[in-house]
Amino acid sequence: MAMRKTKPTSPGRRFATYQARDEVTAKRPHKALTKGKGKSGGRNTHGRITARHRGGGAKRRYREIDFKRVKDGVPAKVATIEYDPNRTSYIALLHYADGAKSYILAPQGLAPGATVQSGEGADIRTGNSLALRAIPTGTVVHNVELVPGQGGKLGRSAGSAIQVVAREGEMVTLRLPSSEVRLVRADCRATVGTLSNSEHQNVKVGKAGRSRHKNKRPQTRGVAMNPVDHPHGGGEAHHTPGGHPETPWGKPTLGYRTRKKGKRSDAMIIRGRRRGKKKSR
Repeated sequence: MAMRKTKPTSPGRRFATYQARDEVTAKRPHKALTKGKGKSGGRNTHGRITARHRGGGAKRRYREIDFKRVKDGVPAKVATIEYDPNRTSYIALLHYADGAKSYILAPQGLAPGATVQSGEGADIRTGNSLALRAIPTGTVVHNVELVPGQGGKLGRSAGSAIQVVAREGEMVTLRLPSSEVRLVRADCRATVGTLSNSEHQNVKVGKAGRSRHKNKRPQTRGVAMNPVDHPHGGGEAHHTPGGHPETPWGKPTLGYRTRKKGKRSDAMIIRGRRRGKKKSR
């Protein structure tokens, strides 16, 4: 996928980059598979802001994605590869042999005209979905379930690739993009291949307006505030905090572990993603 640069006609366009999106083959989504998507502005049911720096943004419709892939034995033809404003990877519109239509996450290399299938008997081919017990070790997958029949939860962002490391009994060992190694039940489903749009992370916003289009409002640094507004505020000059960084409400942040110990899923994690890092206080 190529990146597109604009002429530096203004400071905002000088460093901005855009995706060429050569893989996308349709401009409008299939209307029957979309629905309205509201905005909260970061406010809860009482109208109070619980998630700061949100608001505005371009309107968008939600595309209903099939994360379960339970139409076993029914081949489907890829009709289009489309852009989805609600996620980083591209999506593919499938036309099943029985007349049904659905969206799936588009893996890299999947093109219109290709045929995909799910369930037992499906080949180990890009876009096919089947149980982990039927996928050979060393295969790269995405959209992996944590609970059989629940739908894919792991590996859903652009460029995600999860490797099947080993299989023993009813459990399969996976290596996640975060370098975490964990166990998943062999009955859980996964889709073969690496997700598309791997260069999404290389896009340079270039100007504040593009962040506003994405529903992101400006954020003021704590060191630029007064002591009454933030623990980092105050002082005759701008300087970093002397102690550990804190939130506006005095809670530790930036590297402070917030995950609770003793979770049931801890038994499934063989090697954590924070291997080799110092433990926080």
